[in-house]
Amino acid sequence: MLPLREIRYVRLGTANLDHAVEFATRILGLQLVERAADRAFFRSDGREHTLCYLAGAPSEHIVGFEIEDGSSLETVADLLGQAKIDTRWGTRDECDERRVRRLIRFKDRNGTTIEAVERGQVSGWRYFPTRDAGITGFSHIGLHSGDLRRDEAFWTGVCGARVSDWIGEAALLRINPVHHTLALFPSQRVGVQHVNHQVESIDDIMRSWYFLRGQGIRIVFGPGRHPTSSAVFLYFDGPDGVVYEYSCGVKMITDEANHHPRQFPFSPAGFCMWGSKPDVPEFRS
Repeated sequence: MLPLREIRYVRLGTANLDHAVEFATRILGLQLVERAADRAFFRSDGREHTLCYLAGAPSEHIVGFEIEDGSSLETVADLLGQAKIDTRWGTRDECDERRVRRLIRFKDRNGTTIEAVERGQVSGWRYFPTRDAGITGFSHIGLHSGDLRRDEAFWTGVCGARVSDWIGEAALLRINPVHHTLALFPSQRVGVQHVNHQVESIDDIMRSWYFLRGQGIRIVFGPGRHPTSSAVFLYFDGPDGVVYEYSCGVKMITDEANHHPRQFPFSPAGFCMWGSKPDVPEFRS
């Protein structure tokens, strides 16, 4: 199975790069580190960047996963070949742009483009947010899935993820001690469904709730608390149909031998233990 360690970055196509940059800085609170005519890079923690907006088709989504220290991309290529998954090595220009040593590109079973990368750069400078959202770092993503059981089998059987919990047939999957690094949600779309950033405390959640409402940003879920990960959350609309989430207090799973995935209902009670109801298509039965 693939030796994945964490999500390194997410690359999202946007129909309006200027609007996406404004959202990422003024609303989301990320640090703009580089802007070109057709793309913009943002930091949310010590990594050189975690989010990149690309001018073009909003359906163009790429998720980059860093592999475990000491692992090799040759091993990744062999494992993907055994699973009959087509791969392509990244060009020097692609690797330089992403600030990684090397990368391999492939697609998951739902058609989302995935990049396995090695030795992603960290910054020697402290992350400096554009607003005090309390962000401590990029954490996880939700993915669209046209076949939840097929896609769960791919991420667990090929990529080495472990199921932490289920909400209905939607799997919450981890590749490190954090409760989930990716989650699969029923949809006929391809790509990233939501992007999560961790914040320091529930105070940051509530401050952003008031701030976002004051800026006319549509809140689609929360404030609430997930019964699965125990995280306090707030979901809101972002550019080009991608939902963004702040959360804090996520559960860590450090005792693998004694963790048993739990089954929650695919209903508001399975998503929120406080009673908030999601206005998110992929979260509704």
